[in-house]
Amino acid sequence: MEKLIEQFSFGLFFWQLLLFVGLVLLLKKFAWKPILDAVETRESDIKDAISAAEDAKKDMENLQADNQKLLKEARAEREAMLKEARELKNTMIESAKTEAKDEANKLVANAQAAIESEKKAAIADLKSVVAELSISIAETVVREELSDKSKQEKLVESMLKDATLN
Repeated sequence: MEKLIEQFSFGLFFWQLLLFVGLVLLLKKFAWKPILDAVETRESDIKDAISAAEDAKKDMENLQADNQKLLKEARAEREAMLKEARELKNTMIESAKTEAKDEANKLVANAQAAIESEKKAAIADLKSVVAELSISIAETVVREELSDKSKQEKLVESMLKDATLN
């Protein structure tokens, strides 16, 4: 250090100082300004990118909210359609049941009417057969009874007694 102080020269110091200031000015004009401009440009690009990312994030959140809303609407519409389909199915089943009951009631009523008419026809046939048999039996009995004169008189008297009593 002592050696530096002994060999110190103001001329050399002045020229070195002048070169240093010139170098600083040259660097400021040609190097620092472009470097600072590049840094500022990069900083503004980064800010723009951050703002664009935030905007994209907001847009994505809005899209997600819209998607959720659309999903909810679609689910609600699907539920409404399923409910409507169930109601339609139940209505169709009830209609078919009612129609089947009505048809069954008609068939039962027709069958009962047919049975009743067949019953009446059978009773009429039975009465006619019974009447024919009764007449045939009565005819045979009357012939038998009326073949003898005394039996005829007893029969007439018996009938007269019955006729006056009634």
